[in-house]
Amino acid sequence: MNTTAAATASAITFVWLGMVLGISFLEAPLKFRAPGVSIPIGLGIGRLVFRALNAVETALAIVVIVAVALDGAPPRVLGLTAGAAGLLLVQLAFVRPRLNRRSDRVLAGEDTGDGPRSRGHFVYVALELVKVAVLIALGVCLLTA
Repeated sequence: MNTTAAATASAITFVWLGMVLGISFLEAPLKFRAPGVSIPIGLGIGRLVFRALNAVETALAIVVIVAVALDGAPPRVLGLTAGAAGLLLVQLAFVRPRLNRRSDRVLAGEDTGDGPRSRGHFVYVALELVKVAVLIALGVCLLTA
């Protein structure tokens, strides 16, 4: 892999990683601790923030995929790139719609949201943790490619 493509893909990967860490593991839990933020308000904010995050993640994933695909990346880089993109795809196609249905019920007043978190939420967080690990590994592999 040439140096420019590897450096570009690595930089984009670490930007992607930073966004996931900042939003999923910092902003998301903290917003519910802010004074005056009710569960419906927090969910409304969260939906907007995660919709934007996922759109940016998708764009970043496409840039990384193009960079590694066009430049003959080593198999480990291709595998990690596919893993990160695949995890994002699972989140967007399968987990987010389920979470949106529950938040729709809370926002419509059909569910208070005070109960335990849904299993979908735990699945999303677990996928985020795995995605963080994959992005770290991908970024490091790209730095050494």
